[in-house]
Amino acid sequence: MKYVFLIFFMNLLPQNAGKSLRRDDSYTKTFQDIKNEIAGYTDIAKAIIDLAVYGKAQNRSYERLAVFTDTIGPRLSGSENLDLAIKYMFSALQEDGLENVHLEPVKVPHWERGEEFAMMLEPRNHSIAILGLGSSVATPPEGITAEVIVVTSFDELHKRAQEAKGKIVVYNEPFINYGETAQYRSQGAVEAAKVGAVASLIRSIASFSIHSPHTGWQNYQPDVPRIPTACISVEDAEMMSRMSSRGTKIVVHLKMGAKTYPDSPSFNIVAEIVGSKYPEQV
Repeated sequence: MKYVFLIFFMNLLPQNAGKSLRRDDSYTKTFQDIKNEIAGYTDIAKAIIDLAVYGKAQNRSYERLAVFTDTIGPRLSGSENLDLAIKYMFSALQEDGLENVHLEPVKVPHWERGEEFAMMLEPRNHSIAILGLGSSVATPPEGITAEVIVVTSFDELHKRAQEAKGKIVVYNEPFINYGETAQYRSQGAVEAAKVGAVASLIRSIASFSIHSPHTGWQNYQPDVPRIPTACISVEDAEMMSRMSSRGTKIVVHLKMGAKTYPDSPSFNIVAEIVGSKYPEQV
């Protein structure tokens, strides 16, 4: 049998103990049967864990990741670094002895961040660390200079819609968890544009920061103006929030040179581990 991915959700099994899992019309298997089958691999699983944690494979994953990131670096979709990463991993999988290592052609988005910076002009000069969000449009060549409005949620933004028109929206959303809080990154520009903002800056989706913006992809919507958007550090978001709460006027100059190109040719990398039993099956 060939294994591409194998994931067990053990925590779900006790909730369904005794219920039937039907593979087809003629065969059923209870969750207890499955739990017993999985339990039979305890010694094998322990051997793998011991190898990774205490044996010859100790720290190998960390070391390989370090070599990969040090050698290749950032791998934006459609970039030359992504091509280098694909070649690197293709060779690594072959050297590891996996079977049927091959490439599958695919088209991927091609967006480039370009030069970018943000500067607070009022109440004082302060360089704001930013990273443009994936698929963001650029500012005009001269940049955007506008007053800032700081909000902590979409609800607050909508309640203060009249204030937000013509301004740069800064989201200082509290971090709850990645899944819930990331909506501000993916939808922040759209919600800001709906109320007439000229740009949006999103507090990095992270529970911890060392003045380091944490970026990702964002999505525009049809029939909603596309405005520039970037992530800022937790520290800068908190600072502007404090200033705003005192009634201090904040003015920021933002310049972003992002560009979106036609989709680029790329590859998926596929490899197999063929088992000794049922090798013809996947």
